[in-house]
Amino acid sequence: MGDEIELKLELSPDAADKLERAGLFSAEPRTVRQRSLYFDTPDHDLSKAGLSLRIRTDGEKTVQTVKADGGKAAGLFVRPEWEQSVKGDVPVLDSSTPIRTLLGDKADKLTPIFEIIIERRVWDLEDDGTTMEIALDRGHVAVPGERQSPICEVELEQKAGSAAALFATARKMNLHVPVHLNVLSKSERGYRLLGPAPRHIKAEAMSLDADMDAATAFQHLARSCLRQFRLNETLLLERHDAEVVHQARVALRRLRSALSIHKAMLADDQSDHLRGELRWLAAKLGEVRNLDVLIDRVPRNSVEGKLEGARAEAYASLVTTLMAQRSRDLMIDLAEWISAGGWLKQADGEDVRHLPISQFAAEALDRLRKKVKKLGAHLAEASDEERHELRKAAKKLRYASEFYASLYKGKREKRRYRQFVDALKQLQDHLGELNDLATAPEVLGELGLHDVPAAALLLAGEGRDRVLDAAADGYDALVDAKRFWR
Repeated sequence: MGDEIELKLELSPDAADKLERAGLFSAEPRTVRQRSLYFDTPDHDLSKAGLSLRIRTDGEKTVQTVKADGGKAAGLFVRPEWEQSVKGDVPVLDSSTPIRTLLGDKADKLTPIFEIIIERRVWDLEDDGTTMEIALDRGHVAVPGERQSPICEVELEQKAGSAAALFATARKMNLHVPVHLNVLSKSERGYRLLGPAPRHIKAEAMSLDADMDAATAFQHLARSCLRQFRLNETLLLERHDAEVVHQARVALRRLRSALSIHKAMLADDQSDHLRGELRWLAAKLGEVRNLDVLIDRVPRNSVEGKLEGARAEAYASLVTTLMAQRSRDLMIDLAEWISAGGWLKQADGEDVRHLPISQFAAEALDRLRKKVKKLGAHLAEASDEERHELRKAAKKLRYASEFYASLYKGKREKRRYRQFVDALKQLQDHLGELNDLATAPEVLGELGLHDVPAAALLLAGEGRDRVLDAAADGYDALVDAKRFWR
């Protein structure tokens, strides 16, 4: 068994052709044609366990590979891998793989579920002690007799030396052709063909090990957030859907919250710059989201038509932003920084990085809860700005609760977790309504719609007192809720 480290990028077929013509790599490529057949049980037991099993034919060579998904990392894939030569398309389930042990009798139900056929152009590069393989893949994944989906991606695999060379090469490519950080393995693409196409991607439940140190846990959390954003970004570039915009924005908020919660260990030369870039990108998404919220609240009238036009312009601007090199570079920079940034070597924060995540989580949750209690103590008399600060603090507490939930597995802890998060969600919802009422005048003013009669419906304060009372009740319920982490 060995570990492979690879960075995956996706690009358009036209960009792939241009990349080949650019002559970025001095070595001559070799061409390989591959057919990979993937296996699982009818209930997809392997996929549920985070494993994939394939048999790949490459010329006269046939190799069986079992891979673990590496925690569904974003961009940089580091995962265990088991390989062995086989004959034909029948899996070998001996002691050299974990399959038989994992599945037991179900192993006899393994069957082909999809195949991937690609033409691969491969460059082998060596530079300053670093050896890497660059593979440009064109092809498709198909469920036989049903659906298929195209594949066009680049894989940069580290053979020896520093992983920093992978990212440097990715940036070099990104200067010549548009490439986007890829967070889906080929096997995940195949499994997606077996079900309905996703309309949007919500945050995946985190699974943290109590034995992890705080730095390793942060990497898991940050990669998960980055993955959620990139999956929604891909959908967003295909179509405008309000929920996709919302989930992409949630992913960035979660990532920014993770950076804030773990700030004590993250001080380095890059962290402030990355925070600023994330804030910039989140604001671009916010422009579209604000219009989506207003359109949901307005009746069918002339204001809605003007809001729809403004949203179409904001969405077109957002797509331009996401396709720009600045956004593409940000995703690559984040993937590298999370995996191998200077924060991992800084003397400042070293003690925090090595804390057990169970200790770090409890202290962070205590600190965040204390802040929410303080900011909400006089909720009814607070200004819009003060309630907005409370809303941000409540969101951060909610995300932290979700980040660390897997550390608290006892029955009492799970019950307390549900009660705590339910109370927190109610408070957030009501604070969100108040924030929508507070921001509507600014958004309508920017669009020049203040004087349109129907706009009064959006600016009316009717119901404000009701929402404020409900928010106060939600705050009281949260304060009374037992801490699930203590």
